[in-house]
Amino acid sequence: MDTRMHRSFRTTLFAFASLALAALAPAQDLGTKAPKQTAPIVLQNAVLHTVTGGIVLGGTLWFHDGQIRGVLAADQKLELPPGSKPEVIDLQGKHVFPGMIAVNTQLGLTEILSVRQTVDTDEVGDMSPEAKALVAVNPDSTAIPVARSNGILAAGVFPVGGLIPGRVSVIQLDGWTNDDMKVRDDAGPVVAWPGLGGGGGFSRRFGRVGDDGEGSVSDAAKKSRQRIDDAFAAARAWLDAFTADPTIGVDLRHQALVPALRGETPVFLLADDVEQIESAVGWAIGRKLRPVVVGGRDAALCGPLLKDHQVPVVVTGVHRLPRRDDSAYDEAFTLPKRLVDAGLTISLATGQDFSFDRNLPYHAATAAAYGLGRDAAFAAITIEAAKVLGIADRLGSLTVGKDATLFVATGHPFDLPTKIELAFVRGRRVDLSNKQTVLEAKYRERLRQLGR
Repeated sequence: MDTRMHRSFRTTLFAFASLALAALAPAQDLGTKAPKQTAPIVLQNAVLHTVTGGIVLGGTLWFHDGQIRGVLAADQKLELPPGSKPEVIDLQGKHVFPGMIAVNTQLGLTEILSVRQTVDTDEVGDMSPEAKALVAVNPDSTAIPVARSNGILAAGVFPVGGLIPGRVSVIQLDGWTNDDMKVRDDAGPVVAWPGLGGGGGFSRRFGRVGDDGEGSVSDAAKKSRQRIDDAFAAARAWLDAFTADPTIGVDLRHQALVPALRGETPVFLLADDVEQIESAVGWAIGRKLRPVVVGGRDAALCGPLLKDHQVPVVVTGVHRLPRRDDSAYDEAFTLPKRLVDAGLTISLATGQDFSFDRNLPYHAATAAAYGLGRDAAFAAITIEAAKVLGIADRLGSLTVGKDATLFVATGHPFDLPTKIELAFVRGRRVDLSNKQTVLEAKYRERLRQLGR
């Protein structure tokens, strides 16, 4: 290579590296994490939205060591441990809610979609059940404080890409490390069930799963379904062999599917179309797995099947357009209500890019307005979300013994004017500032300087 060309190449490479670093710089959350709770905190004179125990007016809630220790009505006496020095906060009629839970998100796995180095949502290849989303979570993601400031305090993080992209992990949205944030590292494997005719089975990495150019799309989808079944069959065979003879070698991919094979975790089936949902659920039931449908756009058409087998549905998005030209304009808005009327258990997700997780309460608000009702809609993003992720013993309601992961607001989070004023994650008071609040302060200062 000519010396001048070599110098030019190095200059160009340095320029690209500088641009990449510049792009990454604002992707780092510079806020500090909350310190551990050291004394009891008492929230009194509040409206407590317990979710599972109704609404308590003028109530008192107190927590210590990160756990809720008391949920008291106005006429109940507060009894604290002898010698304790609590921090008492008079909320003057403000509202206390359990933290909302974002299901089916890539929060913490992705920062800037156009910068590949900040996207860690999938592994190489179609089959990677051994991958846990928790390992790739970035505790310093700038998207986390944004979601947290609107009351989303926990998340079920889904890997994407391929047929079995990995396992769901559940985190709370505060901590110095991803292990600090962990609620459950393995909530169950994700299976992107291929749809016949190119429908469903969407993968952010590969496009429509099954559309790989090998013969017809339908044939390719059938091959992909067979590959999924073969993976679970091989894991079952390995488990049986390992149970009989523990000295045989450990296969990480087979071992990763063992909790699902034993029924300890569900299998999260990404499926939207009627045929896709029916075939995915039929396959899971045949394999004696616990299916959860994620997507569920046509789930109302599969009501009897889902009800008979008690299959929960995670509805990924209420704010979307009708699917077909002859569909009702409010098809997506009424779907949660129609599923509940069919006797199904549902939870709600945004179905959007991770940066829109902050809008979760507004998806639920739309479902509430279109028949679901406020209580059921809020339960769908708290206790029902916790149940589907297997963490209802820790999150999802204001209940004694659960984590003190909650927020204080001026009104209901479904209402746009509502402001989240305080938030606690495992009893730690978290900072509600983020890059958007900093920008707001910046430009309000400009207006102040202009005398406006």
